[in-house]
Amino acid sequence: MRCVGRAYRLLPGEARSGQDGPVKVIVLSDTHAPRRWRSCPPAVAEHLRGADLILHAGDVCTAGVLDELAAYALRVVRGNNDGPDVTAWGAPDTLELDLGGLRAAMIHDSGPAAGRPARMRRRFPGAELVVFGHSHIPLDSGSGPQRAGAGPRIFNPGSPTDRRRQSQGTIGVLHIQDGTLVSARILPVTPPPCAGGAIVPVIPPP
Repeated sequence: MRCVGRAYRLLPGEARSGQDGPVKVIVLSDTHAPRRWRSCPPAVAEHLRGADLILHAGDVCTAGVLDELAAYALRVVRGNNDGPDVTAWGAPDTLELDLGGLRAAMIHDSGPAAGRPARMRRRFPGAELVVFGHSHIPLDSGSGPQRAGAGPRIFNPGSPTDRRRQSQGTIGVLHIQDGTLVSARILPVTPPPCAGGAIVPVIPPP
């Protein structure tokens, strides 16, 4: 199934205009094509419908994935497994973006978990949200109690296609309105392993 959608471009520093409602951002990482991503998985394609922007936090592995997703506005950073073709497509090591007024940054490898919030605050002092990948471990630092001065919200969508030790493949879905992150979710896109061989369907987007 080809990932197709609106070609709306939410550029760094550019406010969203002429559209009502929140900006919908899909966050991907570590797709590891072609070994893990041979084409856009149907469950991922379902969530891409109506997306204003895709953020890919690296380890695309082949630029063909970016070509497949390019029907959408797309921003990507380079991962440690990405080669010259991904770099040539336009993937830098880091990105800083204005997502409809929300100051965000993206990097593939944020380093060890210990000290990560403070490290990201130093690396991206103006960011309210930092998206990263590399670990294949979904993480949303805003899902629990927040301490004053703790730094930006840290968000890792996991991987939709290479779950490693995680029970399911996952993606991230952000909704941003008037410069505020109104919701951030990490959603499964593969069925969980089940005892007895039962098949549990993936919940489609609302």
